[in-house]
Amino acid sequence: MTDASIPRFTGDASPYGGGDPYADHRTADFPFTHLVDLADRRLGAGVIAANDEFFAERENLLKPEPAVFDPEHFGHKGKIMDGWETRRRRGVSAAEPHPTADDHDWALVRLGAPGVIRGIVLDTAHFRGNYPQAVSVEAVALPGSPSPEDLLAPDVKWTTLVPRTAVGGHAANGFAVDAEQRFTHLRVNQHPDGGIARLRVYGEVAPDPAWLAALGTFDLAALENGGQVEDASDRFYSPATNTIQPGRSCKMDDGWETRRRRDKGNDWISYRLAARSGIRAVEIDTAYLKGNSAGWASLSVRDGEDGDWTEVLPRTRLQPDTNHRFVLDGTVRATHVRIDIFPDGGISRLRLYGSLTDEGAAALAARHRELGG
Repeated sequence: MTDASIPRFTGDASPYGGGDPYADHRTADFPFTHLVDLADRRLGAGVIAANDEFFAERENLLKPEPAVFDPEHFGHKGKIMDGWETRRRRGVSAAEPHPTADDHDWALVRLGAPGVIRGIVLDTAHFRGNYPQAVSVEAVALPGSPSPEDLLAPDVKWTTLVPRTAVGGHAANGFAVDAEQRFTHLRVNQHPDGGIARLRVYGEVAPDPAWLAALGTFDLAALENGGQVEDASDRFYSPATNTIQPGRSCKMDDGWETRRRRDKGNDWISYRLAARSGIRAVEIDTAYLKGNSAGWASLSVRDGEDGDWTEVLPRTRLQPDTNHRFVLDGTVRATHVRIDIFPDGGISRLRLYGSLTDEGAAALAARHRELGG
């Protein structure tokens, strides 16, 4: 689907002239970037194969930080770029020196969490004259852990998410996706060759109900299990989504930190759980937040799309750089959870342990079937 509201970038960027290399980077506020990046390495994503990575490795596509550019960085193959870059394609002979219309390079990407894709960004940052002429993206859902050979088998049916589309150099090329299906893998194509710095795949996690049922008790708010951030009071220093990423925080900006409040209010995050659930235990972690952790926190729940919030963990003192554990008084039924911190600061992770209710499990299974699972 082509969304006319999303800016399109084509053509070369100017050669690098010194100074900040991002000063002339072309980008836009895409309407889907508030969603989780399903191709985040922290969720387990990987670039599992590519037909060519002569100049720069395919794994660079999924680095979480923006691509860097060092004008003096050369190796024995030429300029070293922070992205995935293939060699220049050639024709079959001196009489036919140009690649054919069908010639292209490809990379296979395993999503970190299967899900419904709402938007894709293929960023050609620093590829000013060596970016692909066009790109296309296909997707598929396969069970288990398929190998590259499994994915490339002739009987695998790929769904086109981004048709062959011209793109621009040194630009964040964004595409809205309209495919109400659950996908596990992508095939990213560049026509006929060139370089892409970063890939971002924005969407909603669609977990496997059979896996969650087998786990029994699990983290109901975790991104990988289908939890999501619905809203937050402040995203100044870091995204609220960091609080439900896998694993422990490993540095300060791997959590959620707000700006300093100068009023009498407080900051908060609201979450939607994987489905209607029964919560039994809570972890609030302030790892690596030492002089800027939240001073106090409380937890409230809601069962349904509207209605009042009910406090289940009263305002409680938090310690810096500490994981706090709380066993609730009985099982708390909820679809949404809100954490309030006082007055500001941050937390690194929120974990909500419990299991799906029968109703929640049935709804999740029905959604899985709707998405082709």
